[in-house]
Amino acid sequence: MTIKQLSVFIENKTGRINDVTHILGKNGVNMTAFSLAESADFGILRLIVSDVDLAVKALKEAHFGVTVTDVICFKCDNKPGALASVLEYLAKENIFIEYMYAFSDGDIANVVIRPNDIPRSVEILTDNKCDIQNRTSLKQR
Repeated sequence: MTIKQLSVFIENKTGRINDVTHILGKNGVNMTAFSLAESADFGILRLIVSDVDLAVKALKEAHFGVTVTDVICFKCDNKPGALASVLEYLAKENIFIEYMYAFSDGDIANVVIRPNDIPRSVEILTDNKCDIQNRTSLKQR
């Protein structure tokens, strides 16, 4: 079970993140989660959004470089050691996490990961009774 994530390539200059958020807002697209990574010349804004197709269309029309990637989102308790326990399941099976970001909502943490082997990661997480999220469960919040 995976969800779609947008990666938007933006120049490192004032206002470019604002441009993305204005475009999405104007088109009625809600951002559920996001993360920004930067290099010297550009940033990569990773987004989980309410309507992937509409977001891609709107951002491409505004001349942003956008790619869509499958990622895994799971819930775990928002307490010390909970994330470490889940990540240990993957590490024991030699799964490499390319990147991850998280957001909490009270007692629950929502973690987005991009592992090197998505199907195997889903299998491992499912076997260990982890609460993997899908597009529908993310929209209900």
